Amino acid sequence: MTQWYYSNAQRERLGPVSANDLTQLHNNGQIAADTLVWREGYADWKPWREAIDEVLPTAAAASPFEPATAPAPATTFATAGPDAPADADANPYRMAEPISPYAPPKAQVSENDGFVAGGRVVYAGFWKRGAALFIDSFVVGIVAGMVGMVFGLIMMTMMSSGGFDEGMAVLLQIVNQLVGLALGATYFGWMHSSSMQASVGKLAVGIKVVRGDGSRISFARGFGRYFAYMLSSLTLGIGLIMAGFTDRKRALHDMICDTLVVDKYAYTTQSELQRDELGVVTIVVLCLFGLLFVGIIALFAVAGFAIFGSGIR
Repeated sequence: MTQWYYSNAQRERLGPVSANDLTQLHNNGQIAADTLVWREGYADWKPWREAIDEVLPTAAAASPFEPATAPAPATTFATAGPDAPADADANPYRMAEPISPYAPPKAQVSENDGFVAGGRVVYAGFWKRGAALFIDSFVVGIVAGMVGMVFGLIMMTMMSSGGFDEGMAVLLQIVNQLVGLALGATYFGWMHSSSMQASVGKLAVGIKVVRGDGSRISFARGFGRYFAYMLSSLTLGIGLIMAGFTDRKRALHDMICDTLVVDKYAYTTQSELQRDELGVVTIVVLCLFGLLFVGIIALFAVAGFAIFGSGIR
């Protein structure tokens, strides 16, 4: 598959992107007629108006581009061609002159984690994030239950030995809660900062957590994000609901920690594999959550009617 590079308004090189991504950028008006593009095989960068036929063969006749005078010569990039100096670099994006307006991207490509700046980004909305949270709640709940069992056994042992009072009970409850918080923050901090960049729930749904520029977050940021998430929850859930309405689908804790939740293929060399639709896993999880919610409401309703009926008698 041909990989393309293009420049933006800040005169930065972005890419690589696929032909489909270029089509999307063109349809969104993000690539102008004079935008410079490059692919393997080009000796130099070309204005988009001269390369559009290769990507959109049928769009040339219907192109909104106005006829223009010949563009100014594009910046020359050193290549390892026959006319290039003997010491020319094989990388066609290395600038021949330091005054060239096309600087390298601000976010450099990292060969270690596959991070690629630029390209189309699909942000994970409220429903995908909700499905991932539902799965993670089970994971964290199991761990919290195991921790609670340990503290319960400690309390029972102390009660049987006679060395237990109310003060000790309160202290153990506080320690239990603090341990639970630490484990939860460690779980999300470690998973989100790992090479997977996602918790178990996010992996199942096909999304991940990144910095605002698309790079991998650190463990410290992931650890702190857990507590920022609690703040989002304490605002009557408004901080979480924000993910369905903000520009880049960011919740309150994302804004606090400068993070984004995106498709797992975003900021990679396979960005064309990103999907806007919910996906099978998300739909199944949301349906199960809906059934569970309805079941709980029905259970409370039955219990309420039973109590009300016994009161009448």
